[in-house]
Amino acid sequence: MIKKESRNKTRQMRHARVRKNLSGTKEMPRLNVFRSNSEIYAQVIDDVTGSTLVSSSSRALKLANGGNIEAAKKVGQDIAEKCKKAKITKVVFDRGGYLYHGRISALADAAREAGLEI
Repeated sequence: MIKKESRNKTRQMRHARVRKNLSGTKEMPRLNVFRSNSEIYAQVIDDVTGSTLVSSSSRALKLANGGNIEAAKKVGQDIAEKCKKAKITKVVFDRGGYLYHGRISALADAAREAGLEI
């Protein structure tokens, strides 16, 4: 009998595969995205020290519906503004094992439009 992997388990395996070659530094930290059914989260991480420099989420912004593209755009704009305040201009985008479409691409595009270099 073949055991079927869960969707999240396969996403985590994809994320680990991508993370082998992707790392954030103080000069160019990593913008990580996590997407659930009802919320979207983004954080800018310095992997050298293992610390989160800036974070934002649809929950922190108290959006009515955090699981749609509009919420992802607002989180992308918010994370870019917080990065500007922290003097972060360039980041490495870590899509977290998700496909680059829908909410993930909307967040990245909104961050780019707000002045963050990805």
